[in-house]
Amino acid sequence: MAKTVADVMKMVKDNEVKFVDFRFTDTRGKEQHVTVPVSHFDEDKFSAGHAFDGSSVAGWKGIEASDMQLMPDPQTANLDPFYEETTLFLQCDVIEPGDGKAYDRDPRSIAKRAEAYLKASGLGDTAYFGPEPEFFIFDGVRWANEPGKVMFEIEEYEAPWNSGARLEGGNRGHRPGVKGGYFPVPPVDSTQDMRAEMALILETLGIPVEVFHHEVAGAGQNEIGTKFSTLVQRADWTQVLKYVVWNVANAYGKTATFMPKPYAGDNGSGMHVHQSIWKDGKNLFSGDGYAGLSDFALYYIGGIIRHARALNAITNPGTNSYKRLVPGFEAPVKLAYSSRNRSASIRIPYVANPKGRRIEARFPDPSANPYLAFSALMMAGLDGVENKIHPGEAASKDLYHLPPEEDKLVPTVCHSLDQALDYLDKDRGFLTQGGVFTDSMLDAYIELKMGEVTRFRMAPHPVEYDMYYSL
Repeated sequence: MAKTVADVMKMVKDNEVKFVDFRFTDTRGKEQHVTVPVSHFDEDKFSAGHAFDGSSVAGWKGIEASDMQLMPDPQTANLDPFYEETTLFLQCDVIEPGDGKAYDRDPRSIAKRAEAYLKASGLGDTAYFGPEPEFFIFDGVRWANEPGKVMFEIEEYEAPWNSGARLEGGNRGHRPGVKGGYFPVPPVDSTQDMRAEMALILETLGIPVEVFHHEVAGAGQNEIGTKFSTLVQRADWTQVLKYVVWNVANAYGKTATFMPKPYAGDNGSGMHVHQSIWKDGKNLFSGDGYAGLSDFALYYIGGIIRHARALNAITNPGTNSYKRLVPGFEAPVKLAYSSRNRSASIRIPYVANPKGRRIEARFPDPSANPYLAFSALMMAGLDGVENKIHPGEAASKDLYHLPPEEDKLVPTVCHSLDQALDYLDKDRGFLTQGGVFTDSMLDAYIELKMGEVTRFRMAPHPVEYDMYYSL
């Protein structure tokens, strides 16, 4: 149920709230926050906003133009389930104080412009998104990047490599094997109670949970499936889901990560993104074509496939993302679409009710900024609709095991972040339609991410010692 400013003020009073937390998301997708005592919070905050310094946010303004405003959205009001003192949190848009307009690099404002663009285009009025972010839960993690020491070490009872370990309290032996986590009952699955607590907290925060389970990877990979919603709200919910996962794990003395590939030799974490476009209460993806899809849906798929490599820079935004997207393994690297065939990068899930007709993009991962990722996917799809980009024939074979002569005919996603950023730089027109993304924002994004690429390029890797030390 939508909350008004009056509803928020009543929440504050009824719950004897002591602090209000203003939250916003930076370019990389990390939530930031600033807190005020309730004595400094009133209805005016929803019209005047809260001033803050934006110069220290990566990819944002310089020190010479740092004053920004946080504009809280009353519909996002919730009581924080983890703070010791009663605190209400609000997700915010970032506003330019000079003209009162949305900051062009603010991810949430970009998502709002994407929704507005959809309506203005006349193609539809509502975009629904349903992401499935996977994550790992570990007992502990250590890493070092020193001139003479480069390492990481994961501690996790479930990890298959612990089968022969002498562990404090004894090694009980019940754990998943490599690719064996999907999904035996406890005690092999040791995170059931933790996931249940996460699910209950999400429900209290107004995010409906549909399913939760252990995922394929042996060392603590999990998933909590939550309900689809509109683009901006679903991105808001994704940020809250991450927050809940991190903090419940922390309360259990564990550590959670949405890093796509925290270790080699087992499945990485993806974020499959279900999506559909509606108009006047009608699902525009439903039709009598392939797998019950309309031409609108097929063109939408065509747009995603056409722009997939530019999309990778946003939907797979880290150097680590491409440790997961490796050809020859069970990763959705092939740019093809198929009904129920999970080896294609675009899948059409089977649904009995045509109202549920949707597509599922399988190459994104949970390190993506959800506001930017959902907006970019929709803009690519709408470009396909506007330009009638047909995706060709559906893939009927297992794309993981094609004969070489057929395999080379199927295009793939990018193999590295720098390649994806190069595609984004050259293929950005679909994103800047209607001013949804600006060239200034995309230039700043590419510069920010190329900094990560350069740092990664300069760092010697332990594998290189294996391959080259004795040459």
